Amino acid sequence: MLCCTLSALTAVCSAQQAPGPLHWQPWSQDVFTQAKQQHKFVLLDLEAVWCHWCHVMDATTYVDPTVVKLLNEKYLLIKVDQDARPDISNRYQDYGWPATVVFAADGSEIVKRQGYLEPKLMASMLTAIIKDPTPGPSIEREATLHPAADATMPAALLAEVKQNYEKQYDSQYAGWAFGHKYLDADSYAYAMRLAAQGDATYKKRVDVSLKNAEALIDPVWGGAYQYSVDGVWNEPHFEKLIFIQDSYIRTYALAYAQTHDPSYLATAQAVHRYLRRFLTDGPTGAVFVSQDADLHDDGTENAPYFALDDAHRVKQGIPRVDKHVYSRENGWTIQSLADLYAASGDASALDDARRAAQWITVHRSLPGGGYRHDDQDPAGPYLADTLSMGRGFLELYLVDGDRRDLQRAQEAANFIAGHFQPHTPGTGFITSATATDAAFKPHPDRDENIALVQFATLLATATGNDADRQLAAEAMRYLAAPSIAKQWLSAGTLLAHQDFVTAPIHVTVLGPRGDANAQALHIAALRAFTQHELIEWRDPNDAHPLPTSVQYPKLPRAALFLCTATACSSPVYDPSVVAAKILRAQR
Repeated sequence: MLCCTLSALTAVCSAQQAPGPLHWQPWSQDVFTQAKQQHKFVLLDLEAVWCHWCHVMDATTYVDPTVVKLLNEKYLLIKVDQDARPDISNRYQDYGWPATVVFAADGSEIVKRQGYLEPKLMASMLTAIIKDPTPGPSIEREATLHPAADATMPAALLAEVKQNYEKQYDSQYAGWAFGHKYLDADSYAYAMRLAAQGDATYKKRVDVSLKNAEALIDPVWGGAYQYSVDGVWNEPHFEKLIFIQDSYIRTYALAYAQTHDPSYLATAQAVHRYLRRFLTDGPTGAVFVSQDADLHDDGTENAPYFALDDAHRVKQGIPRVDKHVYSRENGWTIQSLADLYAASGDASALDDARRAAQWITVHRSLPGGGYRHDDQDPAGPYLADTLSMGRGFLELYLVDGDRRDLQRAQEAANFIAGHFQPHTPGTGFITSATATDAAFKPHPDRDENIALVQFATLLATATGNDADRQLAAEAMRYLAAPSIAKQWLSAGTLLAHQDFVTAPIHVTVLGPRGDANAQALHIAALRAFTQHELIEWRDPNDAHPLPTSVQYPKLPRAALFLCTATACSSPVYDPSVVAAKILRAQR
């Protein structure tokens, strides 16, 4: 006998009518092939493990019955962690995370949306696309890039880029950028160069901005929050990305080396302590990607949690750490920790950098000097991984002179030259040689080309290899194209151009490795290090010295020489005067 209440029948009917779960796939050309066969659209949810609004969207929008029904009927779904795919992340970085992109089956874009889409808005968008798949206003024709004729920016363009940089300073709240407040490392680095050259305005701006940016340091754990909203520094989003930690460590280490303000060193060391506790694998030294802002993925407000002290936070639980180990992220960390060691002499920073470099060398190396992003790279290798590790090894060479690090840096540069060349001259080194899909050819990324110029110009000075100089020139030609040079946040382009046209300060210590005064001179040079500087230690007992265009005299005792593009100093024997001489050389 069948007996059933009205409420039970309603529940059964609802269960029968409820849409099934969403089926997410990884990015691949196969999805677009399926879409053609099934006459469907493709929706990409480009998210980040640490992203609060990505969690909210999963908890609300992607479980809404109307949205789920529309997606299951007419769409194939792709979900990508942007940290895992630098090529896709670079392609859509202007849209923030989550980024929602809808494609036709042929791979052409129909709509691109930035940030959280609540269920009603998502359903409306999905329905509109089904009715009319014509690309919307978010899809703009890609502008044709006109490469610069030369790697050096013309004076008029350079002046305009400098004017743009000036406009990017927030005179009310300090820092470079408006709306979201965060530490853009290149903007601070360029300002510090101007301050070192005697610009009093920028000296004040650097100090005020660095003090304000300290508001994003977690007062309990010491890590740096990603950014603050509403144009002020005290409304943080609480996620902690390794890129942000490295930016803080490097920036405040540079500021300490330049000013000897102990508060700057304290900030860099606080971030380093956080990195060691939460974003480093203790047994191996490899560095993780990020720590989430949320203790729970349901969109719960997280400010009360971060107002707690350490014991009460730990009692509630620790926000999730993304424990992927990527070469790019470890290379960033190696660079920042090497700089922290140079500025402070903190041996733990150098030890941590060395451990990360060793792990990546063993587990991520590719034949020929390149590096994988992860265990498997679906569309790799990616430029960012080899570039970041190459810069990391060059920084290690600068601080302790290990010739093997210089060799690895050179091998990385050779790999880049062989795998990521521009499609045509002057159009920029590409993020990945493998296309993300048939409808989109690999593209260059401005920030990656900026980093490549800075890496290759300094490497060329260290090795005397003209091929490294040509590598920098090719990347700089792309950056010197007016449409690229005028893009928002100008400092990186200005730094790259300055590094390309101006030889680095070249500091050379002459003396045996075991000589106490040679050691003191080398330490003095490290403590006053600059952003664009080659520090070498030439031991007269070295049977195979690196080639050099400078002819140093034979001296009865250890000495230091400081060379610029036009002149070299007399021998310096007193470590106490080294910092002042390096400062004068920057002017």
